[in-house]
Amino acid sequence: MRVLVTGGAGFIGSHLCDRFLRDGHEVVCVDNFLTGSRTNIAHLRAQSAFRLIEHDISKPLTLDGAIDAILHFASPASPIDYLKLPIQTLKVGSLGTLNGLGIAKAKQARFLLASTSEVYGDPSVHPQPESYWGHVNPVGPRGVYDEAKRFAEAITMAYHREHQVATRIVRIFNTYGPRMRMQDGRAIPAFITPALRGEPITVFGTGAQTRSFCYVDDLVEGIVRLLHSDHAEPMNLGNPEEYTILQLAQRIIEATGSKSRIVYQTLPQDDPKQRCPDITLATRTLQWQAATPLAAGLPKTIEWFRTAMGLASAAGARHG
Repeated sequence: MRVLVTGGAGFIGSHLCDRFLRDGHEVVCVDNFLTGSRTNIAHLRAQSAFRLIEHDISKPLTLDGAIDAILHFASPASPIDYLKLPIQTLKVGSLGTLNGLGIAKAKQARFLLASTSEVYGDPSVHPQPESYWGHVNPVGPRGVYDEAKRFAEAITMAYHREHQVATRIVRIFNTYGPRMRMQDGRAIPAFITPALRGEPITVFGTGAQTRSFCYVDDLVEGIVRLLHSDHAEPMNLGNPEEYTILQLAQRIIEATGSKSRIVYQTLPQDDPKQRCPDITLATRTLQWQAATPLAAGLPKTIEWFRTAMGLASAAGARHG
């Protein structure tokens, strides 16, 4: 199989490139490195089955040869990124998705859209099932990301209905693991980085807002199963274990052995109060559920951050 991964140098995209190569497939990675990193795919460049195309998928792309599957993961995905890059976020969700679907139609390829739990906005239903239509402010600062993904879902389903493109839509809930950026802005890197430096950790609001955290390897497994399934409509993938943001900060302080203190700032506009997936559909359809609890995934992630920051490993520090 020859697989195209847009945003393939990003956090999740690079892990997908790893997985498809490990499974014996060819991978074409498309990335303009707006938020992706060359470091994430440096270990793949020497593999003959891997090809990198530096390109903005918001602009048309012509590809030679067969393509069997397209996974559209190109987009700024953290609040820091999409608040700084609102137009690019809207373009990649609209024009980028349209271009990816055009390739899928021309190549008769499967098309998997990376959507997000953000389509649910600040939800009034908890946990969130796929049938929930969401509670989104379309003109608020977060709307550029929320509505880009909602439009992407709509045009993906239009191509499925009008052109019989084999579509898959994954609504990704909070995911973490190695290759997250230190300045990502999402909760886990935003807490690990200062914890390892012994700096104050900022919690917004009271920290009572909840999130669920899925380890990246679990997510990739679910995405691969969804790609190979016959399910065309949106599907949640995430870990339904729910934690308050304050609990997460405290766990990270404990896991890093940090002396950081917690400071509080005003909750940003439209920040969701609760976020937890209903994964009944994924469990029933894909026989999938997250296998890695936070207690197992956090140490791996923290160790990766230690290395990325040039710090001694926890084991080395204990034996030094």
